[in-house]
Amino acid sequence: MKNEGDHIAQRYNKLDRIAGLGYQKYPHKFESTDTVDSLAEEYSSFSAEELEKLARKVKTAGRLISLRGHGKAGFGHLLSGGSKIQIYIRQDKVGPEKFELFQLLDVGDYIGVGGTLLRTRTGELTIFVEDLEFLAKALLPLPEKWHGLADVETRYRQRYLDLIANSGVREVFEKRSRIISEMR
Repeated sequence: MKNEGDHIAQRYNKLDRIAGLGYQKYPHKFESTDTVDSLAEEYSSFSAEELEKLARKVKTAGRLISLRGHGKAGFGHLLSGGSKIQIYIRQDKVGPEKFELFQLLDVGDYIGVGGTLLRTRTGELTIFVEDLEFLAKALLPLPEKWHGLADVETRYRQRYLDLIANSGVREVFEKRSRIISEMR
């Protein structure tokens, strides 16, 4: 339990540092032009060359579900509406202030990104970030990536965590709500 308290204290500390950089702790507005769902659906079949020719500018938001730093660059995945898309950020593209913000982010935080769609060498659809906006800090850590929520009691008592961590549960929830809506 002490370890969890340390994680929470670190996240509050990062939130204060983000505010120290000049960002609002709880911003109230973000204008997006695309959703992660629509981008994943529409551009999943495009090749790297087609995306490069298209040079499609996008602006979307979502929950950060993974982070990987590589010196002056970093990768992550945004989750929104059941779909995920990779983001790629470089310090020379966004500037040192925005990159410092990126380094203060944790898994579970909400961010908004603007940039160009591309496909990486591994073939993953990616947003090359040109603008990064902080939207909300996740002050409680999300369930572990690989094991998810194994405890059945926690799954039922904290349903919101189950919906975040398990995509299959989220799909069933959405289908069930559509069926009930149609029946009404």
